[in-house]
Amino acid sequence: MGRGKLRIYLGAAPGVGKTYAMLSEGHRRVERGTDLVVGFVEHHGRRRTEVMMHGLEAVPRRELDYRGAVFTEMDVDAVLARRPAVALVDELAHTNVPGSRNTKRWQDVEELLRAGIDVVSTVNIQHLESLGDVVESITGVRQRETVPDEVVRRADQIELVDMSPQALRRRMAHGNIYAPDKVDAALSNYFRPGNLTALRELALLWTADRVDEYLQQYRSEHSIRTTWQARERIVVGLTGGPEGRTLIRRAARMAAKGSGSEILAVYIARSDGLTSASPKELAVQRTLVEDLGGTFHHVIGEDVPGALLEFARGVNATQIVLGSSRRKAWQYIFGPGVGATVARDSGPDLDVHIVTHGEVAKGRGLPVARGARLGRSRLIAGWVVGVAGPALLTLLLTGTGATLASDGGPGFANEVLLFLFLNVLAALLGGMLPALASAAVGSLLLNYYFTPPTHTLTIADPENIVAIAIFVAVAVSVASVVDLAARRTHQAARLRAESEVLSFLAGSVLRGETSLEALLERVRETFGMDTVALLERESDVASWTCAGSVGAAGGAGPPERPEDADVDMPVGDHMALALCGRVLPAEDRRVLAAFAAQAAVVLDRQRLTVEAERANELAEGNRIRTALLAAVSHDLRTPLAAIKAAVSSLRSDDVAWSEEDEAELLEGIEDGADRLDHLVGNLLDMSRLQTGTVTPLIREIDLDEVVPMALGGVPDASVTLDIPEELPMVAVDPGLLERSVANIVENAVKYSPPDSPVLVSASALGERVELRVADRGPGVPDTAKDRIFEPFQRYGDAPRTAGVGLGLAVARGFAETMGGRLAAEDTPGGGMTMVLTLRAAPGRPPVRPDLPARAIS
Repeated sequence: MGRGKLRIYLGAAPGVGKTYAMLSEGHRRVERGTDLVVGFVEHHGRRRTEVMMHGLEAVPRRELDYRGAVFTEMDVDAVLARRPAVALVDELAHTNVPGSRNTKRWQDVEELLRAGIDVVSTVNIQHLESLGDVVESITGVRQRETVPDEVVRRADQIELVDMSPQALRRRMAHGNIYAPDKVDAALSNYFRPGNLTALRELALLWTADRVDEYLQQYRSEHSIRTTWQARERIVVGLTGGPEGRTLIRRAARMAAKGSGSEILAVYIARSDGLTSASPKELAVQRTLVEDLGGTFHHVIGEDVPGALLEFARGVNATQIVLGSSRRKAWQYIFGPGVGATVARDSGPDLDVHIVTHGEVAKGRGLPVARGARLGRSRLIAGWVVGVAGPALLTLLLTGTGATLASDGGPGFANEVLLFLFLNVLAALLGGMLPALASAAVGSLLLNYYFTPPTHTLTIADPENIVAIAIFVAVAVSVASVVDLAARRTHQAARLRAESEVLSFLAGSVLRGETSLEALLERVRETFGMDTVALLERESDVASWTCAGSVGAAGGAGPPERPEDADVDMPVGDHMALALCGRVLPAEDRRVLAAFAAQAAVVLDRQRLTVEAERANELAEGNRIRTALLAAVSHDLRTPLAAIKAAVSSLRSDDVAWSEEDEAELLEGIEDGADRLDHLVGNLLDMSRLQTGTVTPLIREIDLDEVVPMALGGVPDASVTLDIPEELPMVAVDPGLLERSVANIVENAVKYSPPDSPVLVSASALGERVELRVADRGPGVPDTAKDRIFEPFQRYGDAPRTAGVGLGLAVARGFAETMGGRLAAEDTPGGGMTMVLTLRAAPGRPPVRPDLPARAIS
């Protein structure tokens, strides 16, 4: 049993006429003979709505006691027991009274749909769950009854019931919506013109998005590739920081304003391997971009603004979206920043959007060179304090003229402590080297300016020698401790990055990702390489072959041997992962080994998948051969037996046949021969299609020259032909088209009632021409519409004399060979319609005045 279909009337606010429209649709369906009941409709005292309920069968409601009051809800069990074809269920977002079968009414509707009952329902835009916050900000009222957006989006049809705010307020003022005592309060609160206008805009935009989904699906089904307006390409510059998600969503909203817009997220990485950004955050942002219909790109470049602009111009982008800088104010001394540079150099052909976010001016980590344990800013500050600090302190102390304690100065011990303070500060900021430089400069300045005799490097007092030695020892010790802590921090950060990479790699294994190119691209991005290739060789062959490779734009080709690569990681005895770009340190090879092992597993999985597909093809071939044997054993033997019996009867000497009997026997022989010719022709055609030996000879021709010729095998009165003369010519193979149309029409005539002729009509649709063959037969459910095009398939209880089930398979094969498409649709009012879509030839044929505008037979 198939799932029922859901139709929803969507409104911007109460009172626009959703329930009235639903009841009108109910009356139309009842007049057409549809079995329809009212599951639940609330008229809210509106007289016109109440009148519309007359004449419709209503299922009695279920009464529930709750807190001393009696409430009525839809009786789902009663509707299921009644089993109508269509049920009207009002207020999809309604919350049921506690004690009901389901918590929400949309869950009741889901039960009806699963039971195969079509449902027509209503909902207001403010009840969609994703719009709750927006509606509250507009109206000041929080909607407690909501329905998940996905429930509404899954509806087969969504019809907007629209009304201008002024007309809706007039309906309210006339008492057509609420009781008279509530009109004034409603008009001055929820039903204000601004509220209604905003809600109407929400409903129109939401419906427009749904219409766009239908349109894209239609364009895809009919292979329409041309765009209908200029396409916007929006490049989003990512840094790997947390603001990337905000930028991606903002770009998606910008792209949603124009049909055909494209989002390209790009991450520009310097070649510093695992230290460039968090692989976990980049993976999250990549997934977000792909979920929003965009693409993710990884580019290696030392000049980030230049690389970003080069990428944008290379993809013919029209807009660039960047985030406001996360740098603090003082960090701008290192340059104007990526955003300002890109905006300055973008030129008139690129629009640059700077988007604010929650991480603005909160600071960011500057790129760290390989081997540096501390940030660049700390290194610079350490050198300034370690070298310039002692010089400034010496200038300050000597400028006062006081160098000895007897002259009122701070004394040598205090001066040593001051220099030691600067040395410790330089060590804390810059690590080992600035601290050692500070110790050397400080000891020389202490010796020259503050140790008697001054202005010489001679030290007269041994105690001063000990003090300077202790000063140097303390400085070196503090610098060693700081450097050790920095190295431990660097190792911890590196191990964390490695763990994130390995965790993501393990997750890809569990998710069953089987794309070798995607994995190699991940390796290239992680280690900042130019080219990555997986090489393998046979056990007895010395040469290597490339199983898969990826490379950066403009980079060199993949290496042919592991020895030609900058880094190679063996995988077993006959496989290696080769990387070109730079030499990796030994600490990176642990992660690289995990990637190499996973690459080998993915390659094996791909090959197993190919072998499985080949096995499926062999199984399908065996199935077809079995069906062919069955067809030969029965369907071909049946007409042969009839021919044999007729011929034997005619050759019999002991029977005197009349002329009428002989004519009947000869007619039976002719019919049997025609059936044999048709069956053998379809078998040969199917064989040609499966072996790929069908070569179409495409030329431009009118449909009215081919279609009438295809109707020779059916009775004249069984088909009505409606081909407009003004149709454009089609680019087809006339012979293949004639055979396809003949098979389609014969199949339609076979299942259509004798008193209902098959309608063959044609129409133009953009660069396509559609030929529709509509019958009034029993039809085919949606679940079987694709199966009827498979070879040796006959739907339902078709008799064995109906053929071997190759007619539609051959028709679709010939259509696709000519670049067309054959699909099945339901005929309005019952039956099935075959839609043959063909490519229109450029230009239109001249209208011949001596022929009628339509060819009708």
